[in-house]
Amino acid sequence: MKIRIGLETHVQLNTESKMFCGCRNPATLPEEPEPNTLVCETCLGMPGSKPRTNREAFRKGLKTAIALNCSVQRESLFSRKTYFYPDMAKNFQITQYEKPLAVSGFVEIESGGRRKRVRIRRIQIEEDPARTVHVGGVGGSHVLVDYNRSGIPLIEIVTEPDLSSPAEARSYLSKLMSILEYLGVYDSSSKAVMKSDANISLEGGRRVEVKNITGAKDIEEALNYEILRQKSSISRGREIEQSTRMWNPELGVTQELRSKESEEDYGYILEPDLTPLRPGQLLLSGLKSEIPELPDSKRERFIREYSLSPAMAESLVSELDIAELFEHAAKRISPRVAGSWIAGYLKKSLNWNNLTFRESGLKREWITSLLSMFERGEITDRNAEIAIRKMIEERKPPEDIIKRHGLGRERIDLSSVVGKVLKKNQKALTDYLSGEEKAIHFLVGQVMKETKGKADAGEVRKAIEEAIRRRKNESP
Repeated sequence: MKIRIGLETHVQLNTESKMFCGCRNPATLPEEPEPNTLVCETCLGMPGSKPRTNREAFRKGLKTAIALNCSVQRESLFSRKTYFYPDMAKNFQITQYEKPLAVSGFVEIESGGRRKRVRIRRIQIEEDPARTVHVGGVGGSHVLVDYNRSGIPLIEIVTEPDLSSPAEARSYLSKLMSILEYLGVYDSSSKAVMKSDANISLEGGRRVEVKNITGAKDIEEALNYEILRQKSSISRGREIEQSTRMWNPELGVTQELRSKESEEDYGYILEPDLTPLRPGQLLLSGLKSEIPELPDSKRERFIREYSLSPAMAESLVSELDIAELFEHAAKRISPRVAGSWIAGYLKKSLNWNNLTFRESGLKREWITSLLSMFERGEITDRNAEIAIRKMIEERKPPEDIIKRHGLGRERIDLSSVVGKVLKKNQKALTDYLSGEEKAIHFLVGQVMKETKGKADAGEVRKAIEEAIRRRKNESP
C-alpha cells in the first residue's frame, strides 16, 4: 500500500522578543511566566495597534533557507490568515502565503541503509498562536487561553509528500533538528518548541492532517497509529474523509478535531501594515559566511580525517555537542577509541536517561580523562561503562567516581583466578575443547565475576587460552 507523507514543521525561534512587537519571547526565559503577563496591544490585536517585523527572526529564517538549499525569494510578503479560534485574539494570524521567504530546497536523510532526498516546498515566517488548555481534555468542560505564546517567532518548513514511511519521517525530523541546532536557530535544551503537522494519505486517498506532534519519536508513533487506523477503515469498506486530527501522546492515538479546511477557507489577504521583505545580496552573502560546518560536511570530514566508519561518523555528528566532544577527545587519545565510546556507550547512556550531552551536566574534560585512563589500561572496559553511568547520575568527574565506587584497576593474580574457574567449570572446558567456541565466553564471564569486573576481558580470554594450551602440552 503506497503511503505519502508531507510534514509542516513549526520551529520557535530563540530571539529576545516576539515576531511583531517588543514583548519578551517566553521561549527564551529560564522560567515559565505567569499566564497572560507577556502581552501588549499588538499581541492581543487591539484596535489601532501596528505590528513591526523582528529583524533577528528574518535573519534566522534566511540562514535556515540557505542551509536547507532553498532559493531565497527576492521579495516575500506577509498575509493575514483569517480564522475564528480563541488562540488568535485578532481573529487572524500573520503569516506568509503568496510569496514565502524561500522555496525549492532539500534535505538528505538516511533511512533503511539508503540515502534519500526530501524536497522542501517552502519556508515561511509567521507568528505562533496562543496556548490553549482543554480542561478535561478535548471536548472537556472549557478551554483556557494563555496569550504569552501568541506572537513567538516561527519559521514553518514545508516538505513535498516525499516521505513514504513513519521511519523516514523520524529520520527527516532528526536531521532537520540537527541542522537547526548547528545553525544556532533552535536549541532543544531550551523551552523553544519544534512541532510538526503531518499530512498523510494511503493509496492516493484523501489527505488527513495530524497536528501538533512534538519530536521525532512522536512523529513515528503518531504516523504508525494513523496508518493502522486508515488501513482498518479501508479494510471495512469505509472511505477516508479529509479531516484534521490531533495526536494524543498519553493515549497513543489520534483524535478528530474538525473537518479539514482548504486554503481558500482561510481567506488570505495581504497584510497592509507590514512592508515586503527584500534581502539584498550583501545581507545574503554575509549570512552565508556565518553558516558553520553542517552535519553532512562534518560527517564526510570525520570519515576522511579520522578514518571512522560512515555509521560511526553519522552518529557523532547528529548532535553538535557530541561532535565537538569527539573532536576534543580525538586530539588527546586515539580517534577510534574516542569515536567508539562516545558514539556507543555514552550516547546509549544519555538516551537511556532521556538527556542530551548539554543537559547531562557532563564536561568534555571528564569524558576525555576517563577514556585516557581506559586507553592507558588504568580501568577496564566494564568499569569504564559503570563510571559513565555514575558520572551521569552524580554529575561528578571520573576521578571522584572511580575512587568512590572502587572502579580502578587492581593487580590481580589472573593465572590463579583462571585456574580456579577452569577447575570449577569442567563441562565448559570440555565443550570448548570439543570445538564449541561459545563456551569460552562463559568462562570469560565467570572470571570477570570472580574479579568483580576489575580484570580486562581481552586479557582474561588470553589468560584462559594460555592456560588451556599449557594443559594440552602437559597432558601425556
